Amino acid sequence: YFQFVQQWPPTNCRVRNKPCSKPRPLQIFTIHGLWPSNYSNPRRPSNCAGSPFNFTKVYPHMRSKLKISWPDVESGNDTKFWEGEWNKHGTCSEERLNQMQYFERSHDMWMSYNITEILKNASIVPHPTQTWKYSDIVSPIKKATGRTPLLRCKYDKSTQLLHEVVF
Repeated sequence: YFQFVQQWPPTNCRVRNKPCSKPRPLQIFTIHGLWPSNYSNPRRPSNCAGSPFNFTKVYPHMRSKLKISWPDVESGNDTKFWEGEWNKHGTCSEERLNQMQYFERSHDMWMSYNITEILKNASIVPHPTQTWKYSDIVSPIKKATGRTPLLRCKYDKSTQLLHEVVF
């Protein structure tokens, strides 16, 4: 199976020891990756012997889409981020998805699972003091998608911050 992982850039930027590429991080969930996984082994396969990243397979028609759905919020080097995700995870998916399909499928899933809009419609939006329970966030996502996501949080000064939504 695959894990489709979306990240919340403000959390990613807040918990880093160095600033992100943009002064104000994107306020939408973006793709972190599409990761092949394995029920029988808790460790995900990675860095498989597959085709090396070839940006000409991603460009030109996917480039503008991926810059929105799958940007590198840390360094701003989108192509390098895509290359890293392909080399680490995509190469392990080649039995099912070639490089172009890997990026197309990821973008299509991001469009289908618009976490930002789903949460906004449930009045769950960034707020300096408002907090939500795990179930408060999972419930509208499950209702809208028919799938129960896994939420991953990061700690910052004894506060849990939503970092990733995983399908």
